[in-house]
This record gives sequence, C-alpha cells and structure tokens, in this order.
Amino acid sequence: MNSKYELIMYWSEEDQSFIVEVPELPGCMADGATQSEALANAQKVIDEWISTAKELGREIPKAKGKLMYA
Repeated sequence: MNSKYELIMYWSEEDQSFIVEVPELPGCMADGATQSEALANAQKVIDEWISTAKELGREIPKAKGKLMYA
C-alpha cells in the first residue's frame, strides 16, 4: 500500500461523492460514495499512477509525508 502519500479528502456537493486528491502525484484523484470507498479507490489510482509512470520511464515522486503550505 502506498499510504505514505498525503491524501486530501472532502465532500463534493456537485458530484455527491467524497473526493480524494493525492497532491504529490499530479492529476491523481479518486472518488466514492463513502469515505471508505473513496480511500479504496484512491489506493487503486495511486497504484495505477505509479505503474503508468514506470512504463513511461517517468520519475515517481517520493512520499514527503505532511505537506507544508505557507
């Protein structure tokens, strides 16, 4: 499990679902009807993101843990 990446979860009224963003992996996000489903879907998307990056020979960012914003 690649749970070392920071995950940001929030409810989207527009989509009527929970959204999970993975800020360290550009464009990596998932959704689900419940928080648990959204987290499970996020893990699948993280795995797919990393797999695709490897296939394309792209750099895979190392998990930084908690991100700091100024």
